[in-house]
Amino acid sequence: MAERREQRRQPRRSYKFKRKKVCSFCVNKADAIDYKDVPLLRQHITNRGKIKPRRKTGVCARHQRRLATAIKRARHIALLPYTADQTHGS
Repeated sequence: MAERREQRRQPRRSYKFKRKKVCSFCVNKADAIDYKDVPLLRQHITNRGKIKPRRKTGVCARHQRRLATAIKRARHIALLPYTADQTHGS
């Protein structure tokens, strides 16, 4: 009985290889991220309007900071929403 419990506690190993994500802005050698480029900025926000984290998008730290600034500027002039549309029954 005790042997079965010990077997269950052993962690299962996943042998899936995860490829390292590469910053798309570094690959394209983008100098600046334009706040008016709404389709590009929409790729980096969730459907709730939040900015996606680096670990999900694979963007480097420098471009993540610039991307966040561009998204905040676009929100300020109403090109992007601050939050998702909150529509509850009528």
